[in-house]
Amino acid sequence: MPSICFYFQVHQPFRLREYTFFDIGHDHYYEDEKLNREVMNKVADKCYIPTNTMMLELIKKHKGKFRISYSISGTAMEQFEKYRPDVLKSFVELSKTGCVEFLSETYYHSLSYIYDKVEFKRQVEKHRELIKKYFNQTPKVFRNTELIYNNEIAKTIEDMGYTAILCEGVDRLLKDRSPNFIYRAPNCHKIKSLLKNYRLSDDIAFRFSDPNWSEQPLTAPKFADWVHSVAGVGEVINLFMDYETFGEHQWASSGIFDFLKHLPDEILKHKDFNFKTPSEVAATYPIRDDYDAHHLISWADTERDLSAWLGNSLQNESIERIYSFKEKVFATGRQDIIDTWAKLLTSDHFYYMSTKYWADGDVHKYFSPYQSPYDAYIFYMNALTDMEYVLNEINKLPKSTQKAKSISVQELEINALTATPVNKEKLSTKLQVEVTKKPSLSKDILAAIEPSNNPSTIKEDVLKKVKSLAKKMVATKPKSTKKAPIKKPIAKSTAKAKVAKTKIAVIEKKKSAKVAPKKKA
Repeated sequence: MPSICFYFQVHQPFRLREYTFFDIGHDHYYEDEKLNREVMNKVADKCYIPTNTMMLELIKKHKGKFRISYSISGTAMEQFEKYRPDVLKSFVELSKTGCVEFLSETYYHSLSYIYDKVEFKRQVEKHRELIKKYFNQTPKVFRNTELIYNNEIAKTIEDMGYTAILCEGVDRLLKDRSPNFIYRAPNCHKIKSLLKNYRLSDDIAFRFSDPNWSEQPLTAPKFADWVHSVAGVGEVINLFMDYETFGEHQWASSGIFDFLKHLPDEILKHKDFNFKTPSEVAATYPIRDDYDAHHLISWADTERDLSAWLGNSLQNESIERIYSFKEKVFATGRQDIIDTWAKLLTSDHFYYMSTKYWADGDVHKYFSPYQSPYDAYIFYMNALTDMEYVLNEINKLPKSTQKAKSISVQELEINALTATPVNKEKLSTKLQVEVTKKPSLSKDILAAIEPSNNPSTIKEDVLKKVKSLAKKMVATKPKSTKKAPIKKPIAKSTAKAKVAKTKIAVIEKKKSAKVAPKKKA
């Protein structure tokens, strides 16, 4: 009985603002708050909310026979919390159906396995805790960032206790074999590798609305016929794709929601087919053969390798530099600094720097918020320069004050280095309250709590606010149509004469009083 395994990747990065050379050392806020909010609202309204609503309806309609799975990055979850809690709530509702599985991945959607395995495991564990917190599930299946995979990664994930790992079904590794079976890395024993059927997956994800595609229009019955043709020659069809396929990459006007609405009905018309989640697939089907991936593969671009993120000197230089900060970052002992650094590890930052100019170049341009890969590189490197400056300043402080306040990410209202100017004002307000409530804290300790708590910084902030307020007062002062009379200054000589005149008047009055006739009795 062949199974359909639907897996959707949900991810949104924290995009950086146009951080210029002149911001270095003065402004420690790297993110584009406005853009991140706009993108999240747009994708939530076009994709997340309507698709989650439809998925919930399909699960209820088919009474448990329609089953799906997600991997949601930690950066996307943070933005749901911050900008669109209704999206997070809709995923929680899906998790309660018992028909939805949530997978593990790196919290920051990073390439950390390649550069720092300790950081990789830290991020995976942090993401597991997040999934447990919101969906009450302990993930059993792992998917690495952008399906980056090789034998070594499979072994690492097996040693971490997972039962299955998702990866791309690359033709050169399959060597005429079908991706529709369960495989295993040759150096592993138990963990099962679920290979993406990229042809069928990309028919939905990339070609659905392509007017030049010979199979246009793609309908649910036509796609179901292709799926049914696997019967007898395969055990599982893994359809892996970005969740944003529905409504964002393929607009609603393309008919993608109508396609999704009818697809389960069409597939289940064949009595031998069903839907399973990745862990159910791993538990149901045996390993049929080895999938030997010596080199790193991924699901990105036509090459299915790492050239989307590490294909030029801009990308390599920037990623090596951010990882070179690690010791300084963790030496601070500050959660906000660690979190800010980790957000800069997100793979999207390097994806924007890609200089591919052919078919894949258009895809990179679609996702990039910058005018060019060079802009992406310059803004990113400027931010790194500032962060290195901040780290050097913090690490000059005595160790005891550096670790005066270690805050978990869940407790942080904002990120000290990535907050917006609006939040920066809130930070200042919060800081003032903290100072008022805790007068016994020394200046050094206060300086270690938040960057803007540095006395010199506060002084600068106050001066800026005073100047700003003065400008506003001048700008908003109503213009009077009647000129106020101008008081002429009294000359010193005039003032002296006035005093002398008064004294003479007093003397004359006294003389007059002495010579006045007495009243008769």
